[in-house]
Amino acid sequence: MNDIVLYVKESYNELLHNVTWPTWSDLLRNSRIVIVATILIAAIIFIMDFIAKTFTTGIYNLGI
Repeated sequence: MNDIVLYVKESYNELLHNVTWPTWSDLLRNSRIVIVATILIAAIIFIMDFIAKTFTTGIYNLGI
């Protein structure tokens, strides 16, 4: 049990003193980058899905 308590105390101490936390402006900038990238990837997947759907619907309508 003492090992667990020691582990939690050392982890807490490391989080307070050794971890470099981002500034608020860095956090906002990185969040914007993630949001834009997510929207772009979603748009690319939507376009690919639309093309695949159109292609497969066209093949099925030909009756091959």
